[in-house]
Amino acid sequence: MVDDKLKLPAHGETVGILICGSKNEHTVRYALGRADSPMAVSTYTYETLPAEERDALPAAEELSAAFDQVESPTDQPK
Repeated sequence: MVDDKLKLPAHGETVGILICGSKNEHTVRYALGRADSPMAVSTYTYETLPAEERDALPAAEELSAAFDQVESPTDQPK
C-alpha cells in the first residue's frame, strides 16, 4: 500500500509491516509467500510492549482510522 499510495521516487526501499488481528500462520505465509526480502515474524500486543515503544506508536483507534481513510486499489476509478 505504501509503494502504491505514498512512496515518491526520492524514497528508499519500503519496510513492510503485516498487522494481523490474531496469530495465523496461514495468513502470514500467504501474504508473504512471494516476498524475497528478509523478514522477521513476531507477536506483540499493545499492552506487552515496553512503555517507550508504546509511547512512540499511535493508539489502536488511530491506526484503524488511518486504514479506513486509505482507498484500496479496487476502490479507485478505472
